[in-house]
Amino acid sequence: MDGQRVAPPPMQKPSSLVEQVSVGQKVEGKVTRVTEFGAFVDIGIGRDGMIHISELRTGRVQKVSDVVQEGQHVAVWVKDVDSKKNRISLTMVDPNRKKIRDLVPGSTVQGTVMRLAPYGAFIDIGVEREGMLHVKEMGEGFIKDPADVVRPGDTVSVRILTVDPQRLRVDLSMKPEEPAAPLTHRDRDTRVVVDEPVILADTDDAPTYMEEAMQRAMERREKRERKERKRRERLDYRDEQEEILSRTLERHRDGH
Repeated sequence: MDGQRVAPPPMQKPSSLVEQVSVGQKVEGKVTRVTEFGAFVDIGIGRDGMIHISELRTGRVQKVSDVVQEGQHVAVWVKDVDSKKNRISLTMVDPNRKKIRDLVPGSTVQGTVMRLAPYGAFIDIGVEREGMLHVKEMGEGFIKDPADVVRPGDTVSVRILTVDPQRLRVDLSMKPEEPAAPLTHRDRDTRVVVDEPVILADTDDAPTYMEEAMQRAMERREKRERKERKRRERLDYRDEQEEILSRTLERHRDGH
């Protein structure tokens, strides 16, 4: 209307974090700061999210700067939103990845070599933890250095040997699968198929769970046997001393 001032529209209250992002949402961002425990990422909502060092990738990370740098553009997923503390937790590990429990021993998968160790290589095969490719499973014959076969960044085809969902461990192999020996008539008549527990260790040099259990049982038995021997030795010694004392008293009485 003429001569009348039009009031400005009311200011809208800024939306909360919960209204701007949701858990599981994939967003693009820019790394603004790198610390010892993680990295902060600007995802365009006026509040940086934080990626903890454990969420930078599936495997172990020694230094945050080994994975991300300030100014780097990254794809992240929203892991948690705390509107009360105005905090956003992010992850660079795709939450839609398959789980270790989905893996099938004996199947072949593609993976990326993430890092090397003196005893083998850690392979990203698309689950929540890296698989372990021991140096003995890299090929036929003796292999002294894993770097002679694979390097970080290589794409490799590996076979799943064993899976332990509870311990989040997977053993891998690059060796061709050995054909099963044919069963004889006796084997077919007497063989009983049972479900054996899947046991996995970080390296082939490490004892399996069953070996560790047997070792502990043997140690406990040896400990009990040592205690029993010492108890018997004490009893034998006490009996011997009592016998000596008895004989001494008898000789003393006979002498008087």
